[in-house]
Amino acid sequence: MEYRLKKSLGQHFLKDESICRRIVAALESNSFEQLVEVGPGAGALTKYLLPIKNIHFKAVELDTEKVAYLELTYPAIKGKIVHDDFLNIAPPFENEFTVVGNFPYNISTQIVFKVLEWKEQVPALIGMFQKEVAQRIASKPKTKVYGIMSVLVQAFYEVEYLFDVPPESFNPPPKVMSGVIRLKRKDKVVDMKSEKALFVLVKAAFNQRRKMLRNAVRGLFEDTVLVDEIFNKRAEQLSVEDFAALTFRMR
Repeated sequence: MEYRLKKSLGQHFLKDESICRRIVAALESNSFEQLVEVGPGAGALTKYLLPIKNIHFKAVELDTEKVAYLELTYPAIKGKIVHDDFLNIAPPFENEFTVVGNFPYNISTQIVFKVLEWKEQVPALIGMFQKEVAQRIASKPKTKVYGIMSVLVQAFYEVEYLFDVPPESFNPPPKVMSGVIRLKRKDKVVDMKSEKALFVLVKAAFNQRRKMLRNAVRGLFEDTVLVDEIFNKRAEQLSVEDFAALTFRMR
């Protein structure tokens, strides 16, 4: 059975077996009982995931053609496919599950935010992203790519950039490098007034990242608080801990 690539779904299929094995090795460095693959496509990773012993596995795939192809090519996957859009589903398992995938690039950041919503259930994620997005998630303060996503993910997860993946590892080759990262949920999350306060503050700060923090977040604090020296900085100069501490001083 043939399958077609669909640009509208951001599909670039992984064909490099050594990359597949490296992703699975990174995945198996932590134990898990339930695993969700996002966007299995033609099954490059899936064929390595299905044989993992003593786990419950599900794959979330939107494309009807790929669902039919997977079920024909890998009969063991029958009954394990969630035929839906990952961004619209409820958690595929009760209790904790690990997430893995060669994520469709056009929705990869939304996938991460979905995982953040589920963080109580997702202790770990191993994902392939466009390199620029992977670097953004993993980046540290005082760098150009440090931003909203860096802070919001790193508030709850340790982020490790694992390795680059060149365009020729895919069919068709994307025009950009890719990168694989690992998220491991933190045992202790930094104190904050609330998650909502952190999200509001970080988004306001980085939406005007070239401005002094005082000007970018003026509406969120009393004038008496805004005289503090920290507000002379720009958003990219603040650590996750700085942002979390500031949430307690918001209106």
